[in-house]
Amino acid sequence: MNPNLDDYDETRKRFSWTAAKKELDWFDGKLNAAYNAVDRHTHTWRKNKVALYWEDEAGDQKKYTFEELSLLSNKVGNILKDFDIERGDRVFLFLPRIPELYFCFLGILKIGAIAGTLFSAFQEQALEDRLGNSEAKIVITTKELSSRIHRKKLPHLKHVLIVDEPSFQKTLEHSDSELRIAHMDPDEYAFMLYTSGTTGKPKGVMHVHRAILQEHMTAKWVLDLRDDDTYWCTADPGWVTGIAYEILGSWSSGVAALVYAGRFDPKRWYQLLEKYKITVWYTAPTAIRMLMAAGTPLVKEHDLSHLRHMCSVGEPLNPEAITWGVKAFGREFHDTWWQTETGAICIANYPGMKIKIGSMGKPIPGLTAAIVDDEGHELPAKKEGNIALKPKWPSMMRAIWRRPNKYKSYFTNGWYISGDRGWRDQDGYFWFIGRADDVIKTAGERVGPFEVESALVSHPGVVEAGVIGKPDAMRGEIVKAFVVLAAGTKPTEALKSELSEYVKKHLAGHAYPREIEFIDKLPKTRSGKIMRRILKAKELGLPIGDTSTLEEY
Repeated sequence: MNPNLDDYDETRKRFSWTAAKKELDWFDGKLNAAYNAVDRHTHTWRKNKVALYWEDEAGDQKKYTFEELSLLSNKVGNILKDFDIERGDRVFLFLPRIPELYFCFLGILKIGAIAGTLFSAFQEQALEDRLGNSEAKIVITTKELSSRIHRKKLPHLKHVLIVDEPSFQKTLEHSDSELRIAHMDPDEYAFMLYTSGTTGKPKGVMHVHRAILQEHMTAKWVLDLRDDDTYWCTADPGWVTGIAYEILGSWSSGVAALVYAGRFDPKRWYQLLEKYKITVWYTAPTAIRMLMAAGTPLVKEHDLSHLRHMCSVGEPLNPEAITWGVKAFGREFHDTWWQTETGAICIANYPGMKIKIGSMGKPIPGLTAAIVDDEGHELPAKKEGNIALKPKWPSMMRAIWRRPNKYKSYFTNGWYISGDRGWRDQDGYFWFIGRADDVIKTAGERVGPFEVESALVSHPGVVEAGVIGKPDAMRGEIVKAFVVLAAGTKPTEALKSELSEYVKKHLAGHAYPREIEFIDKLPKTRSGKIMRRILKAKELGLPIGDTSTLEEY
């Protein structure tokens, strides 16, 4: 079976976004992302196809067809209208991964309101920052989570809807299932996500209805989704991947999708892959490394023969994880690169293209990527610089909520500057080095923390590693590594020396860690991204900044 993107070079040569628009349903030049994700399928044979398989940690299961999701989201839209929610109003979802999260998100978009998603682990301050800045009018949540929302501090918050209260369930049951879908200008806002930085309050990244065009095409090209697939994206919709590839782009492709509402557990994950006969799997490098740590024999206990395509997202994928994937599953994990700000996959390894292990891959058709210097001038192959994209691709963020100057700061000389450093090889593949503020300069040499981490992770005694530059009077900076050891590996001084020599041997003489500290776990975001800035702040005794998006802290 040939992949959807069978000939990358030919597709890239002849592709245009204008022609790709025929992949979606439009209303005389207008569109609605939620309608394209779900409702348009109700006019086809997919009407009674299962769109959502849902299972929680206790083993409770539910399933919803495309028609059921359409009708439930219509009902939510009508409920919101009864609460005087209008086009452009902000409605936030503070929910665990329960079915209501998915059809409520769709209902918000259907009436032209702006959806915001919040991780269920957020506490009072994180909620106050986001709900206050966005001036959200409604929050949809559960009884348990609602106690964290202090309405006295949120003057614009008019209503808190509790989905597990009988009153909401009764209202939902009796609400009208007929809804007039808002015909949106393609560049009207659809959803917003708050991202955290080292300093200052979280910033609201704004995405528009047109974003679904790129989310749909990349679900087709990169995830290789097709009608007979059962697909599992392990992301939470509090993170952009959970919106783009668990709701919008994936459902617009018409696939049946699994949502698992439980905690990470290797054995349970393999059981789910087997039980639902998952064919396409999109997960995070952190999860892959944790599966690696659980061992290959556990994989072999399950029938995963139906699994045909695996992709990774969240941070660069260590080469060791790719080679392990081949050993464990008989196929490679395909890395993808994009950001909250880019709204959809931008650079990827495609199923029909040879993988260069460790590379981010090549830009999607219709998008121009380059390596540029700090002034926005394009650099030749093999030169390190900023990974940059040429605006404006369909899923590009269109604003930082009420911070126009911050938004402008992302662009230089006609390029979007991603904040990631990398280089491009002579074949057009892009390679990640590190965040611009993470790159280490030691004795005049530049060291990317990711390559040191990858070298450490390839050692059999290491599960994960986080690497920072530590100030040093003689060298400017030295490489310091924080290492999580595999079960049964003893944290000795001899092992520290062994690991330093191992990196020297496998990477470079100047890139080895001169200091190693063994720790139980690394600080990571819920998307699995190692937060090196927190390691560095702790090491140097500096303020840690906003930690509300951390999974492990």
